[in-house]
Amino acid sequence: MLERLANAALFQLGWLACVIGGNSLWLLVALGALVIHLLWISRWADEGRLILSVVVLGTTVDSSLHWLGVFEFNDVVPLIPLWLMLLWALLATTLRHCLQWTATPWWLGSLLGAVGGPLSYYAGGQLAGVQFPYGQAPTLIGIGLLWALLLPTLHFMAQRLAASDTYG
Repeated sequence: MLERLANAALFQLGWLACVIGGNSLWLLVALGALVIHLLWISRWADEGRLILSVVVLGTTVDSSLHWLGVFEFNDVVPLIPLWLMLLWALLATTLRHCLQWTATPWWLGSLLGAVGGPLSYYAGGQLAGVQFPYGQAPTLIGIGLLWALLLPTLHFMAQRLAASDTYG
């Protein structure tokens, strides 16, 4: 129980540092949260492939949304900003810990994704100055639908990678 609370607190600290600080020295706070997770809650050997896989998938998803004009960042970047990539890494640390309860049944993850995804993007967008050119409501509804599929997919990845680490 304490591990899950610590994981949730580290994620929230890292999330806040990323969205408030952007690509600044605040990223060191978020990176510190990731390192503390890997030193005290888990290990790179246990979650490294999951973290890298989630960062690749998340960067692909959010960069695609950026290329489609769903997001506009203050900086002109071909991919999503580094702070958003780090957010994906931090999210990966929650899948086997504080968000594990949303893995089964699958609809719990879908429900949390449908509600929590848009709320996170909205709050992050407000704090980080991210614009939604298609309008706030249509964008957040689309993000909700996307995350209703995405969070169960991330849980599936976490389970598959854990199984391959055990047997592979």
